Amino acid sequence: MDLLHRNGVLIIQHLQKDYRSYQHFLNFMSHIGDPRNIFLIYFPLWFQLNPAVGTKMIWVAVIGDWFNLIFKWILFGHRPYWWVQETVIYPNQSIPRLEQFPITCETGPGSPSGHAMGSSCVWYVMVSAALSYRSRQKDKSALALHRLAWSFLWSIFWIIQISVCVSRVFIATHFPHQVILGVLAGMLVAEVFEHTPSIQTASLKTYIEANVFLFFSALGFYLVLKLIDIDLLWSVPKAKKWCTNPEWVNIDTTPFAGLVRNVGVFFGLGLGIHSEMFVMSCKVKSGYEGTFRISCTAASLAMLQLYDCIKIPTHAEYLFYILSFCKSAAIPLTVVALVPYCIHVLMKQPEKKTSTEGMVNVGLENLGASRLYCD
Repeated sequence: MDLLHRNGVLIIQHLQKDYRSYQHFLNFMSHIGDPRNIFLIYFPLWFQLNPAVGTKMIWVAVIGDWFNLIFKWILFGHRPYWWVQETVIYPNQSIPRLEQFPITCETGPGSPSGHAMGSSCVWYVMVSAALSYRSRQKDKSALALHRLAWSFLWSIFWIIQISVCVSRVFIATHFPHQVILGVLAGMLVAEVFEHTPSIQTASLKTYIEANVFLFFSALGFYLVLKLIDIDLLWSVPKAKKWCTNPEWVNIDTTPFAGLVRNVGVFFGLGLGIHSEMFVMSCKVKSGYEGTFRISCTAASLAMLQLYDCIKIPTHAEYLFYILSFCKSAAIPLTVVALVPYCIHVLMKQPEKKTSTEGMVNVGLENLGASRLYCD
C-alpha cells in the first residue's frame, strides 16, 4: 500500500502544481459530487418528473452510502493530507508538501471515496432512466436517436465522474485508487437496484425495518470492534491533528453524521409516500399536471435551499445527530407530501376519485414513471 500511496502523492502534487489555474472548477466539481446534492437538488427534480426514478434515487443513495461506510471501516483507508505526515517511507526533512483547501479535511476513512460513489450512483440512475424512456420507441428514426442519446448521455456520465474524481484527488482528500473504487462500487449498487422493482411498492413498515437494520447494523459493527479495542473512529483525531485550519474540520463529515443523515432521509421518504398529503396531491386533474409539477419542483427546490441554510449547533454531539436526523427526514417529506399538498390546495382543484387500482395519474406514466399507489 505504501507504494500505491506514494505514487498517489506524486499524482496529487502534479495536479496541484500544473492544474492550479483550474482550482475553482475542480472545487465546483467536488461540490457537484457532494452526496447531499442528491437530496437537495437531484431528488426533488426527478421525483416531480418521475416518482419511480426519484424513489429509486433515494434507495440507491442511502444503501450505497451505507455500503460506503462499511467499506471505509473495513478497509481503513488513509487520506493523503494526513498520510504524508505520518508515514515513515520518506527520509528526514523530505515530506511532500500537499496544499489543503476548506473542503480537504474530511474526518472519515478515505477508501472508497463517498463523493465518487454517490455521484456515480445517482448519475447512473438518471442516465439509465432517460435511456429507458427513449428505448420504448420502436421506429427506425427513434432507434437512431436512442443510439445517439446513449452515446451522449454516457459520455456526460463519464466526464462528470472523471471530473469529480480528479477534483477529490486535487484537494488531497483522496488517493486516485480510492476514487476509482468509489465510482465502480457506486455503479454496481445502482445496477443492482435497476433489477429491484419491489422498492416502488415498499410499505411504511418496510421503510422502518430497513431504517432499523441500516442504523443498528452499523452501530453494532462499531460496538463489536470497539470491544476488541479496534476504534473505527480512528480517522477523526488524525483529521483534527493534521488539518492546517481547525475550522475546516466539520462534524458533518464524520461517519455517524452521514449514517444519521441517510436514515433520516429514508424515514422521511417512507413517511411522505404513505401520508394522506401525498394521496391528496395525487388527485390533480391531468389537464393541470404540467403546471402542478413545475410549481412543485420550483417550490421544493426553494424550500430545500432554505433548509440547507439552517445550521445545526455542533457543541453537543448527540444533539447534533438528533437534529440532523429531523432535518434530513424533513427533506423528502417536503418534496413528496408537504409542497405538493399545499400547491394542490392553492390550485383549488376539485377532488377526483382515484382509480380502482389507486395509481398516480396517467400523466406520470407518459413520462415513463412506474405506478405509485395513492390509496
